[in-house]
Amino acid sequence: MRKRSIKKIFEQLLVVDAGAKGKSIAKAPDGKVVFIPNAIPGDVVTVQTTKSRKAYYEANAIDFHEYSEHRVAPICKHFGTCGGCKWQHMAYDTQLFYKQKEVEQNLLRIGGLTLPDAIPILPAPETFYYRNKMEYSFSNAKWLTKEEIEQNVSIENKNALGFHIPRFWDKILDLEECHLQDPMGNTLRLFVKDKAEELGLRFFDPRGQHGHLRSLMLRNTTLEQWMVLIQFYEDDPELRVALLSAIAEQFPKVTSLLYVINQKGNDTIYDQDIHCFKGQDYIVEQMGHLSFRINAKSFYQTNSQQAHHLYKVVRDFAQLSGKELVYDLYTGTGTIAQFLADQALKVVGIEAVPEAIIAANANAKRNAIDNTIFYVGDMKNLFTDEFIQANGTPDVVITDPPRDGMHKDVVTQLLALAPNRIVYVSCNSATQARDLAMMKDDYEIIRMQAVDMFPQTYHVENVVLLEKIKCT
Repeated sequence: MRKRSIKKIFEQLLVVDAGAKGKSIAKAPDGKVVFIPNAIPGDVVTVQTTKSRKAYYEANAIDFHEYSEHRVAPICKHFGTCGGCKWQHMAYDTQLFYKQKEVEQNLLRIGGLTLPDAIPILPAPETFYYRNKMEYSFSNAKWLTKEEIEQNVSIENKNALGFHIPRFWDKILDLEECHLQDPMGNTLRLFVKDKAEELGLRFFDPRGQHGHLRSLMLRNTTLEQWMVLIQFYEDDPELRVALLSAIAEQFPKVTSLLYVINQKGNDTIYDQDIHCFKGQDYIVEQMGHLSFRINAKSFYQTNSQQAHHLYKVVRDFAQLSGKELVYDLYTGTGTIAQFLADQALKVVGIEAVPEAIIAANANAKRNAIDNTIFYVGDMKNLFTDEFIQANGTPDVVITDPPRDGMHKDVVTQLLALAPNRIVYVSCNSATQARDLAMMKDDYEIIRMQAVDMFPQTYHVENVVLLEKIKCT
């Protein structure tokens, strides 16, 4: 049996840096690194370890002797419990500093890459209320806060509608407020919860797997259109109709009111039938002169305003003259492909999700774009010599993979294609660095631009321009 590690106390540690996943860094007296989730650089703290490993400790700050000059007061009452905005107590310019630093350090240390002069990270136009999609879970056994436990009062109503507590799959924090989506999202969420309780719908029991209400998804666009999707586990048609009718009557701005009946072991909706109760089964987003229909299963960048700026960076890096054949790998619903289309000869998009490609084709038709073509399939299986022969050798490749980065076979095929330019968009600079390391003998990093898509969090997007190294 493995021995339980003894918790240690380290006093008066100066927090000197911010590390991966938003944790701050200090040094213990024995020289080990200490990762601290509830402190920021500049704090002086006493910590208690929660985990001990050969090279590092994980610990929580239990006493603050000095507060960092970079601290600000969090605006959300749930900060520290919710886990969604881990850097809300850090000044925004400091957030940007550490995001840019992480991107550069990952490319240098993981990739062993040579970097060009840094372009300052692109700040987000809004630091709160910027998300266009939020997902909440129902529970009949809400997470009790420390204050509620200490009151030692019997809580009769344990229903919750909110976020999962970090590391607890069955614990839901009942949200009173959230500052990530337009404030109407709070109004909608609270109304749904109150009306559901009034009507007698039962909130989901994740352990017992029973109850009516399972999850709530809210999406909105800059055109002030809203989508509400309620996922039911047990279906009572009378109660379902009563709840959805109440939402429709109370919120005329909800232009897409949807529901799902899902009795699977998990609450993912991508293999489920979506039913439209009122309005359309989509909402519309505008980006410049383009418009995009977004359905319940569509991927769309969750920060609409900053997505526009991100795509401008991609377009700038691509340096298109109108004569290039462009491949857009991991195209999603084809937003980048269509954003570049008027400056390219042709754009070929590849994506693994069939519904996304259906949406991409529909959006291209709606935007009167006739020089894009989209294919559906697993990237490592579809992106082959036969595919290249059928569609042509690209001059420029845009790649925007998921957090896991590109499969090594995709990287190998890219190197074999040898396009003049590659623009690599990444939401995970660690896997981006790994992929770029496999390409550094053939490609040089010419420009790099970090883009902050998610203020108050440690997440950051990074765009890299690669150019083929000319043989001498």
